[in-house]
Amino acid sequence: MRLLQFVPIKLAVFLIAGIVLGRYIDFGLRFTITFSSLCLVLLAYLLVSKKWSRSTFFGIGVLWTTLGIGIWVISTSEPKNRPDHYLNLVIRDTAAFHVKIREVLKPTAYSARYIGELHAVDTAAVSGNVLLVFPKDSTKPELKVDDELVTVSRLTPIAPPLNPYQFDYRKYMEGLDVHKQLRLSYESYIPIKNPSTTVYGAAAKVRNTIIDQLKRSHFGKEELGIIQAILLGQRNDIPETVYAHYKNAGAVHILAVSGLHIGVLLILLQWLLKPLERLPNGKTLSLIIMVIFLWGFAFLAGLSASVVRAVTMFSFVAYALYLNRPSNTYNIMALSILFILLVVNPKLVFQLGFQMSYAAVFAIIWLYPLLQRFWRPKNYLLRKIWQLLSVSIAAQLGVLPISLYYFHQFPGLFFVSNLLIVPFLGLILGFGILILLLAQLNLLPDFMVTLYNGLIGWMNHIVGWVARQEAFVFKDISFDGIQLLLAYFLIIGLVLFLSRPTFQRTVTFLSGVLLLQLWTIHSVHRTKGREVTVLAHQTRNTIIFHQMGRRLQVFCRDSSRTRRLVNDYRVAERITKVVQQPLKESYRLGNQKLWILDSLGIYPVHSEPPEYVVLTQSPKINLERFIDSVNPGMLLADGSNYKSYVVRWKATCKKKKIPFHDTGKKGAYYFGTNERPSH
Repeated sequence: MRLLQFVPIKLAVFLIAGIVLGRYIDFGLRFTITFSSLCLVLLAYLLVSKKWSRSTFFGIGVLWTTLGIGIWVISTSEPKNRPDHYLNLVIRDTAAFHVKIREVLKPTAYSARYIGELHAVDTAAVSGNVLLVFPKDSTKPELKVDDELVTVSRLTPIAPPLNPYQFDYRKYMEGLDVHKQLRLSYESYIPIKNPSTTVYGAAAKVRNTIIDQLKRSHFGKEELGIIQAILLGQRNDIPETVYAHYKNAGAVHILAVSGLHIGVLLILLQWLLKPLERLPNGKTLSLIIMVIFLWGFAFLAGLSASVVRAVTMFSFVAYALYLNRPSNTYNIMALSILFILLVVNPKLVFQLGFQMSYAAVFAIIWLYPLLQRFWRPKNYLLRKIWQLLSVSIAAQLGVLPISLYYFHQFPGLFFVSNLLIVPFLGLILGFGILILLLAQLNLLPDFMVTLYNGLIGWMNHIVGWVARQEAFVFKDISFDGIQLLLAYFLIIGLVLFLSRPTFQRTVTFLSGVLLLQLWTIHSVHRTKGREVTVLAHQTRNTIIFHQMGRRLQVFCRDSSRTRRLVNDYRVAERITKVVQQPLKESYRLGNQKLWILDSLGIYPVHSEPPEYVVLTQSPKINLERFIDSVNPGMLLADGSNYKSYVVRWKATCKKKKIPFHDTGKKGAYYFGTNERPSH
């Protein structure tokens, strides 16, 4: 099937291309508006002209206009092109901020976090989102969506990752249009009475009421967390171990209210409302009820991006079912993309959820029919099992490159968990919605609580068993952005070749195999020639990485705390061997000396001046006297030192005009390439 023969698909491709171009190339708002306006004028001329309205030039004009609109919508959403955004305002070091809570984020072990919408800074009306961070305190009440507060504080940057290849939380928040943060205490703000109510706040209020009712119904802790996730879109209360099981079993999509859940709900609604079609205009009434129910469910789930995306798509599907004519599912998918990116948020195209969702849907509607034609069992039960397996295989194949790129792992037994759970998902969702309604009416009987709790527990047990088969969970797979693109090229070539082998398709498939192999070989070869020494950052620990090719030496004080840090580096750099070694007092980096000055404050005397001195474990020394006697080239402080000491050392180095690097502020320090530490 030639996908680009369908107009909505062409428009979606060019819209996404425009958004990507506008994101990574600064065309300037004036150029963007001028270009889009000229395209629209030219398109209008071609449309009214009888000579050109049906020509190829009209189609080209439509595509160029769509490209321009894509550049325009992403450009106008950037803070620098929004005059009222707080980033374009000169803000005093300390100012008064009026903030409205927009979203409650999952808390960390040390802090509670919220996304807030700025309404004013001092007396100036502004727009834009900020991250609010509070110290975690179980005795203090949590803020809720739509709460408003006034605080006198200062905006600070969201911290970037301090070590190589760590998760970049700052970049993640920028993807949510959050660029700065306010660090507050519970005593540093004044709540505003009777704040205005938004649709998000109303949804959160209804959702919190339902959650409170469920908590009084004596569900198990793990079961309640899963219920909140699959019915209300709230994953904050899922225990980490349970979430890890779903992730390793390839069933984490069940925990996110997305296309799978909305599609199952649409099928249930279509079945329940079938009798209405016998009435006059019953089909229209059925469509209206289905769409209202789907958007009501989206409202209940907090109108998150994934839910809005799924409900938009299946609203188009419901309308296609209403028309009762053969509809192209690719067109439905493309129309939902156009609606979401133009009306909701063009930046969603850069979010992982959007990419995985549409990759999975596209793969299902493309590969599922091919798999069914490949084998169609005559046995009814076997045929149903094969249909479920086909859906799971298609979806996993569609998201495989993305999963490898972002998560570096692949669940080998994904088909087992999906085969045992997905057939019953309709029962789980339908029963769950009934549970919610009865709980709200205070009519929920104990036997239904026990039954549903057992059903969710059974699902958790299956997922846990699959996840514990660790031999089938392939982890720590090195996979970069080029491999992501080449993997999709290879998958598309493979599917085309298997569906109808021709010489051209054979060449395409083999080219994909060759290109992926060549890039992998190139990446390994590049790693073999790499040598670098890094002072990493970790609180209460000192860590030095020395990479020589695919071998990594880790010099540290406490190796038990370095596992995650080392693993992130190992996977990204394609390391095959890791050697843990105790920290020494000195090293030689080529022709340069590196000293480690710890709490004992002992250092060699009558020695050549070292180029680098790493201060660890808060050594109690007179730094000015040390600098005068040793004359080091540069001082570095890692995460094992008291912050007050680091501040004092920084001031001393500034006075003595010596370079100073604080890993707690600036992150890991690279001593340079082609250096090999020795001791």
